[in-house]
Amino acid sequence: MDRFTWSNGLLEMNETLVIQQRGVKLYDGEDKECCIAIPLSQIIYFEEQAAGIGKRTRAVGIVGIERKIEERRKETEKNISEAFEDLSKLMVKAKEMVELSRSIANKIKDKQGDITEDETIRFKSYLLSMGIANPVTRETHGSGTHYHLQLAKQLGDILLAPLEERGGMMALTEVYCLVNRARGMELLSPEDLVNACKMFESLKQPLRLRIFDSGVMVVQLQSHSEEEMISSALDNVTDKGSLTAEEFAKLLGLSVLLSKERLLLAEKMGHLCRDDSVEGLRFYPNLFNSQA
Repeated sequence: MDRFTWSNGLLEMNETLVIQQRGVKLYDGEDKECCIAIPLSQIIYFEEQAAGIGKRTRAVGIVGIERKIEERRKETEKNISEAFEDLSKLMVKAKEMVELSRSIANKIKDKQGDITEDETIRFKSYLLSMGIANPVTRETHGSGTHYHLQLAKQLGDILLAPLEERGGMMALTEVYCLVNRARGMELLSPEDLVNACKMFESLKQPLRLRIFDSGVMVVQLQSHSEEEMISSALDNVTDKGSLTAEEFAKLLGLSVLLSKERLLLAEKMGHLCRDDSVEGLRFYPNLFNSQA
């Protein structure tokens, strides 16, 4: 047998009935399988064959499809249930870490005189890595100006140590990632972060939000000296002969974004000049200014 066609039984033109018989079974050899493809709408009855050695029982017809759909639904429900169980365990662990950080914070307050300033900064950095004990949220502090004021106060506390470790300046994108990692599930929106940072100076915080001419926004210490920043850029470029933002970033351990802004600021003040070519932007000492 090389072809089997399902039809409605009506003879076509020039066809004649050869033989007609009921109870006929299709047979295609001992080791072969007989397969028939017909529309599901024409299936009235089916019978499953028991699985033998090396064979699998296969679901047939609409019932088989419905059974597979039900199995997939149960598997999906099982996966979702396991995912929520893992999330619940994670939340329990997060609460334990918050309690631990709160306990350490209280001990620092109680033993303020016995702990040196360096140890206090180190402890606070540990707390930041574990998470903020009581993050300011809209649910606890309302909305609008009051919320942003309280958020600015908390940001001033948690960003002081990281800023001192990074030379007194951090890009706002870096601040956003750092703060949201510490807040855990209580994530901040970029808009709320910007509004809170704008209130640093009005609250007399040791930080301030700065916007460069290029539009790059950074958070920096109030004590951060712009003259020192320009002098550092000039000294490094003079020592190396010329520098790109990437090379300057490697020397200072800063991000490329902040390194470029420092070089641009030194250029703006007339201490550096640039060579903008196909190889990229490279800065040189401004000899016209230094030798004048």
